[in-house]
Amino acid sequence: MSCPVRFNYSAIMVVFIVSVKLMTCEASEGESFPETPKELEIQRGLKKRERECIECHAKEEPGKIRDWAQGLHARSNVTCIDCHKAEATDKDARDCPGTEKYRDLKISPVVTPLDCSRCHPAEEEQFSVSKHARTWTIMTDEIKDPWMKGMNNEIERAVGCNICHGSDISSGELTVENWPNEGCGRKNPDGSFGSCVICHTTHLFSIEEARKPETCGQCHLGPDHPQEEIYFESKHGKRYLAESDRWDFDTAPDAWEPGVNFSAPTCAVCHMSGVGPLSTSHDIGERLKWEAQAPLTIMNKDHDGDKEREKMITVCTQCHSPRWAKNYLERYDDAVENYNENYFKPVKDVMDDLYEKGLLTKWPVFDEEIEWSFYELWHHEGRRARMGSAMMGPDYSWWHGFYELKHSYQHFIKLAEEVKEQGHGSPVYVPGAGGKNLTPSKINPLPAEWDNIKNLKGKPIKQ
Repeated sequence: MSCPVRFNYSAIMVVFIVSVKLMTCEASEGESFPETPKELEIQRGLKKRERECIECHAKEEPGKIRDWAQGLHARSNVTCIDCHKAEATDKDARDCPGTEKYRDLKISPVVTPLDCSRCHPAEEEQFSVSKHARTWTIMTDEIKDPWMKGMNNEIERAVGCNICHGSDISSGELTVENWPNEGCGRKNPDGSFGSCVICHTTHLFSIEEARKPETCGQCHLGPDHPQEEIYFESKHGKRYLAESDRWDFDTAPDAWEPGVNFSAPTCAVCHMSGVGPLSTSHDIGERLKWEAQAPLTIMNKDHDGDKEREKMITVCTQCHSPRWAKNYLERYDDAVENYNENYFKPVKDVMDDLYEKGLLTKWPVFDEEIEWSFYELWHHEGRRARMGSAMMGPDYSWWHGFYELKHSYQHFIKLAEEVKEQGHGSPVYVPGAGGKNLTPSKINPLPAEWDNIKNLKGKPIKQ
């Protein structure tokens, strides 16, 4: 049997106004803050329509209300309407069943970073310039990912790529393909990008949850970026598994310190948290010297990579000596150079030569076997080698990384020689490409729109 959710509204029906006079205090030698009166109004009462929202959703979605009631938002008197209220002119404005009598009340199921910025302006400002907020645009506009251009279909993107990268709901129309979606780069109706709840799950919005590596692992895992798996192989991850039940995950930002609240870093500690002299940041690209997800590793495009490296050293030296931190990160630099020079650049030169000579078709991508080999070499093995080297994951650096790179390199060279001998690449059929669910035909194994594909020498590709 389900238990009804009950709230004692009378216990919180208190309204009071506090006048606070800030006393003059010495800031530094010869300086003082001016005496400034400040009016604070603290309201603890719930208005009728706020109460009705909670009571209705407690019946329809009890788990959601239980989360809200246990979180800081409920304690701060932030209710459904504060986050979900929309203007009538908003693209995503809706009528909520049961509130028809409130003609001026429109709601939206979509809560965006811009909405959150009304109370969390600094966090939104940092997030908005981060790679997390740009994951949809990076995929679609910056790198023009071939999967998003039609090498898979709509349903595959909806249940796969878009869950983490975000979907396009900018029109305000919520469809089966684009909603629900909490992807961190989601394109929102109000012009903002992203979703805070990908890390701070509704409606509890727990800082504890966001600080745990399993939360990052909902996206950062798998063959192409196994940060979660690498973390749990590392000494940091082993200490987390052994000791985290005794750690304090609920401390305020900039007060969560090693040796006091935890004994080994999580993802959040290294990349976001305020530790030592560093302040908390929601720009996940800070503290990184390299773009280790890129085909060719390059310096941080959004920040000064060398300066960000110094920040990471500051994080490391909260527990390790400066020599330890410097040597470890320089070893990572050497691994990056090894990947760039011995693996990626040589195979990229071969691919460029084959395209230039017209032995491969540039589009569609992945219609020739060697294109798959090249893609997985940097997107899978190459990333694992670099990320394992960065995060204390030796198995991922070597067996899943550089070892696999050696194996893939040999296979790639063999395919390249076959392309030169044949005068064209070996065609492969890509099921589900073209944006729709395409079914291979016994007569024509390639999609119909690919029938006229030829290499630049004019030779038809044999099927």
